[in-house]
Parts: sequence; structure tokens; C-alpha cells
Amino acid sequence: MQAIMSDLLSLQTLLALVAGTFGGLVVGGLPGLSATMGMSLLIPITYTMDTVPSMVMLAAVYCSAVYGGSFSAILIHTPGTPASAATAIDGYQLTKRGKGLQALGVSTTASVIGGVVSGVALLLIAPQLVKVALMFSAPEYFLIAVFGLTIVGGLSGNNLLKGLVSAGFGLIIGMVGMNIFPYARYSFGNLNLQGGIQLVPAMIGLFSLPQVLTLAESRVNKKNREEQKKIQESIQEQIARAGKMKGHFWPTPAELKPLLPTILKASILGIGVGILPGAGGDIGSWVGYNSAKNGSKNKELFGKGSLEGIAGSEAGNNAVCGGALIPALTLGIPGSGAAAVFLGALTVQGFSSGTNLFSKYADMTYSILVGFIAANILMGIMGWLLSRYAVRFAALPNGILIPVITSLSVIGSYAIRNNVFDVYVMLFFGVIGYCMKKFDFPAAPAVLALILGPMAERNLITSIQMCKGSILVYYFTRPICVFFMILIVVTLLAPVIQKRRREAV
Repeated sequence: MQAIMSDLLSLQTLLALVAGTFGGLVVGGLPGLSATMGMSLLIPITYTMDTVPSMVMLAAVYCSAVYGGSFSAILIHTPGTPASAATAIDGYQLTKRGKGLQALGVSTTASVIGGVVSGVALLLIAPQLVKVALMFSAPEYFLIAVFGLTIVGGLSGNNLLKGLVSAGFGLIIGMVGMNIFPYARYSFGNLNLQGGIQLVPAMIGLFSLPQVLTLAESRVNKKNREEQKKIQESIQEQIARAGKMKGHFWPTPAELKPLLPTILKASILGIGVGILPGAGGDIGSWVGYNSAKNGSKNKELFGKGSLEGIAGSEAGNNAVCGGALIPALTLGIPGSGAAAVFLGALTVQGFSSGTNLFSKYADMTYSILVGFIAANILMGIMGWLLSRYAVRFAALPNGILIPVITSLSVIGSYAIRNNVFDVYVMLFFGVIGYCMKKFDFPAAPAVLALILGPMAERNLITSIQMCKGSILVYYFTRPICVFFMILIVVTLLAPVIQKRRREAV
């Protein structure tokens, strides 16, 4: 316990916590940007930091960016992140009635409670789950990696085929270099490729640069430029309205009492959604919103300015954050795109998910988990302090965002190894990511495959070496392997069954 407090109260960790929380609020408040993009931009900075401060900063960005999206959703009816879409429905209606500050207060309270509850669940569930992982060997880890790859359906949006293509691209990229064998594959004689594709430049390219190119495209296109001008004018009007907000921020005990059951229920549901690989905060938000509506005595207020709707949505999407980290830290299966980036950052620090995190490096791991809870509390305090000014983040013109994000992408890619080649890698993946975005190919499955592909290949080879006979017989004689094989089949068949049910209806 003393070691954990020492890590958390160090100057570097405290500064990282504050910087990550503030940065996450800014990223979340800017429409179009996401927690995943903000985290990928910060990974190069964390490379030079100690493990606890770096991972606490990323955790702070993760949860506060999801919460930060509620500011623009409530005040200007533009969700800062997809996870805040449900919040915009009732939040903006309250803003139009001059109750925007009250809506922000409920959003903040629900987000903090949802985040803290998910952090406690992370502390309680992860150590128990990792005890099961102690029984795992190479065959089980191979099937875990395969199971992780089957969740691309949840990360693929409405098109499973495009998600599979994206995952296939990530698997091919993961084969480059000397990751598994003592000779380089697909390096084409280039010494820089013999060590494989660096994860950080690839993630920056796939998540950050496409957003820059999209923003630049909107400035070049005359029609888009006119639309952006109208949007900016609308935002300025809404900023003026937000500046006139009156009332109190924090809900009174009388206001909070009827909201607490909704918040707690949505938090539990959000944790469950987060644990399900590929679900994400946007699904957690809608699940929380629907649960609030179904359990409400005032259903007629939903869509017209319901505080219960805001509470359910925000508790649900923030609870997803802690839930998504549970399978990521224990089994190496990220529950969302942001959790995949978090897992990638942990890999960059030289650690891998699994039993060692909770045994050999237990002090470090629990420091990060407690830091995650602290980040959720701090984001509530910062949200309160910034509530009257946060809407101005949404008014930042693209002419400022484009050079800032581009500079951070280039500097971050170069800083990892002080190698210009990594900048070229980032640019290459940026163009690929932009094309994927234009043709509606999701980037998250590619990153997931890039992380899990080498893990699957390495453990499959070890399994073949371990078995003394038929590899299939060897797998079917291991109960945990059989369980994961059934799980994989169910996961693969689920989208097909759901599609047929929708067609039948």
C-alpha cells in the first residue's frame, strides 16, 4: 500500500494526472475528435516517462474525453464524441430553456459516479479473472488471441466484411520483421523493417492523421467551407446563450436522490458493455439511456429535457471505460478501440497483460488502477471549473486544429526512436487510414489485429512444439481450450443469427 501511495503522490504522476484530465476534456469537447485519437497522440510522450505516470495520464485522457463530449452535446447539440450522442437529445433541450448549467452538473455527477464504480469493479474483478489466467498456457493464449480477433464484428460498425478486411490488413502488417522467426519477413531488404512495424506510428497514422486530412478537405471544398462558416456562426450564437446560463451546477440532495438508482443501474450495465469486446462507449451510452427511460416514471420528458436521460447516458458511457480495461489487462483482449491503444501503450512500456501484471508488477498495476479512479474524481472537479468556458473549445477553427494535430503526429512518431523512418510509417498509415475512413473501413480492427496477430502466431508455434501427436487432439483434451473454441464459434455465428432475426421481423 505504501508503494502504491508513493507512486501516486509523486510529482510526475500528479502532473500527468492533471495534464491527462485537462487534455481529455479538451479533446472530448472538440467535435470530431475522440479519446482514441487523443491517447494515440500522447503515447510518444509517455515513452519517456515512468510507467505509472504514463499509464495514469492515458487513463485520465480516456475517461475525461468520454465525459468531455457531453459539454458540446449539451451546450451546442454537437456530441464531442460518439459516446455522447444520447446525451445531446435531452441536454440541448435543457440548454434552450436556460438550464444548461444544471444539465452539465447532472452529466458531471453521473460521469464521476459511473467512472468510479467501474474503477472499483476493475480493482475487484481483474485480480479474480487473472487467477483463472494462471491456468493458461500457450494453447489457451492462442485461442484467446483468436477470440480477440473474432470481436472485429463489434468494432466494424454496420459492415462486418469491411471489418474483416481491416483486421486482415492488420494481421499482414503484424507479420513484418523478425517478430517470430530468426529471419525477417516482408522487409524487402530494408533494415528499418527488420524490427517490424512500430505500433505507435501506426496507431497515430490510423487514428490521428485521417482526422487532419478530413478537416483539411472540408476547408478546400467550397461547399463544405460555407457549411463550416454557418456552423461557426451557429456555435457563436450558442456560446452567447451558454454564457447566460444561470442556476446551480451540482445537483442538490433532493435532485440527486431520484437520479441515483438510474445512475447506479446504468453504471452496472456500462461495466457489462465494456467487458464485452468491441462494444464501446457509444453502445454503453444508449444502453444507459434506454435503461433510464424504461425505469422512469416520467417517460414523456425523454427527448424534451430529461435529467434522468442525461444521467443514464453519462453513467453508462463512463462506466464502459473501466469495464473495457478488465479484459485488456487480464487477457489481452481490449474491450474498445481506446482500450486497444491503452494496451499498446503498455506494450511500448515493456509490459504485457496477464498474470505478471497482478503478481510480479502488482504495485505498479494497482497504482494505475487507483490512478484511474482518481482521474474520474479529478475530471468532475475540472468539469465544474471549466463548465462555463468549455463550450468555447468547440469554436476552435480548423485552421488551428490542423497544424497542431499534424505537428504532434510528426513529433510523436519521430520521438519514439529518433528515426525519420517512423515518420514515413506514420504518413503511410495516415494515408491508408484516410482511405479507410473515406470508404467506411474501420481502423480499430486493424490495430487490434496488429496487437493480437503476433501473440496468436507465437503461441500457435509454441503449442505445436508442446504437443506430441495431433494438434487437434491436444487442443480438444484441454477443457479451457474447448471452452474458448465454443466461445469463438458462438461469437462468429452471433452476427449471422442477429441478421436473420432482423430480416424475420
